[in-house]
Amino acid sequence: MSTKPEAKDTHQRNGTGPPPSPCSSDGPGPLAAGPSEFLGPDGAGVEVVVIESRANAKGVREEDALLENGSQSNDSDDVSTDHGPAPPSPLKETSFSIGLQVLFPFLLAGFGTVAAGMVLDIVQHWEVFQKVTEVFILVPALLGLKGNLEMTLASRLSTAANIGHMDTPKELWRMITGNMALIQVQATVVGFLASIAAVVFGWIPDGHFSIPHAFLLCASSVATAFIASLVLGMIMIGVIIGSRKIGINPDNVATPIAASLGDLITLALLSGISWGLYLELNHWRYIYPLVCAFFVALLPVWVVLARRSPATREVLYSGWEPVIIAMAISSVGGLILDKTVSDPNFAGMAVFTPVINGVGGNLVAVQASRISTFLHMNGMPGENSEQAPRRCPSPCTTFFSPDVNSRSARVLFLLVVPGHLVFLYTISCMQGGHTTLTLIFIIFYMTAALLQVLILLYFADWMVHWMWGRGLDPDNFSIPYLTALGDLLGTGLLALSFHVLWLIGDRDTDVGD
Repeated sequence: MSTKPEAKDTHQRNGTGPPPSPCSSDGPGPLAAGPSEFLGPDGAGVEVVVIESRANAKGVREEDALLENGSQSNDSDDVSTDHGPAPPSPLKETSFSIGLQVLFPFLLAGFGTVAAGMVLDIVQHWEVFQKVTEVFILVPALLGLKGNLEMTLASRLSTAANIGHMDTPKELWRMITGNMALIQVQATVVGFLASIAAVVFGWIPDGHFSIPHAFLLCASSVATAFIASLVLGMIMIGVIIGSRKIGINPDNVATPIAASLGDLITLALLSGISWGLYLELNHWRYIYPLVCAFFVALLPVWVVLARRSPATREVLYSGWEPVIIAMAISSVGGLILDKTVSDPNFAGMAVFTPVINGVGGNLVAVQASRISTFLHMNGMPGENSEQAPRRCPSPCTTFFSPDVNSRSARVLFLLVVPGHLVFLYTISCMQGGHTTLTLIFIIFYMTAALLQVLILLYFADWMVHWMWGRGLDPDNFSIPYLTALGDLLGTGLLALSFHVLWLIGDRDTDVGD
């Protein structure tokens, strides 16, 4: 037995080895080799070692001594027998590359929120918004629903694209149909629940309840949620497939682009549908329950399609808690908006609320999607406990550590001030908000925006890792909570800033028609 390692070492030092053909034709197989083969010529001894090394690569159990010798064989043997797909490696990104990829979608999304704010600034004077004030409660809830569904969809598809689950046409089609059907189910149900929350929140302060108004809110909310989710879902799928093909990380662009048109489309649909239904209030009241019944009747179709995909089947059963709780949180922000938008001391709230809420939600959705993708590249939810600590991280770890997620948090936080300055200047040029942008107002506004994003990025770092450690997929559970928290923080901090500015006498308002 001592001659075999010596012969092997001699061949390795000389850079030579036995030809492959004798190995493939000599004897019945590596495990059938007898003792005589070990005592034969040098070439035969080396042949046994190489063959057994190949058996090792295929997972055949052998004696410890043979395993030790087989592990010293050429790496080419292991490569030739390993036909499985290589695990994906995390994308190498610098702060500059992250900022460059995020900047354009971030600005595009911001201008979308500016447009949504201008639309809200106009439609707040419509009769339907004046007579049925609960529609204001629906605004953050439905705009947040876009974040809860479309951004979650973008995060799921971005992760699937980055880990290779959308590489074949069959996998791509299965992901598209399953996810589109899933968001239609969620949009219909959550849109209905949002209308109930609007009715309840509108009834509690005043003690007044109107059945026609309740049906109007229900029909408007369900129709808006359904149509907006359908349109935005199709846009998101195209963005993710296109960004993957041109070599851009979908995590950096998908969620901001989802929001770029999301706020504008959702708010325009809500305004148009509610106004059209309001015109029929005194003539065709039965059309309200018919609209609700039509979209509810489509639910079984979407449920069947969503159940066909294993990835969406799990979310169909277990993904309701985050979107429903997030809708309730956003509705609280809507209640704040409803009580402040008609107060002259809060002039400008209507145009600035979608902007501050949208920017905060977009940035935290990007960060949550990136952290989730990073964790998915290292295993499955609940597997890598060392990657997902359950305790709260320190702010220094979140923002100042050398890892890529901390780097992206710093980049996203640094985008807040220049981004909002551009958006405020755009609003001022378009003469929106019926308010003058003074230096003290900009300081208070920026303070509110920075504090909002700072809290959101910290919560994203903690929540995504905490959910991962509990075996929950952050793509499905984290973003609804984070975007809803962004809506509540943005609306609350903005209202607080307006109130303080009014107290110190810095609100130069010019309420228009």
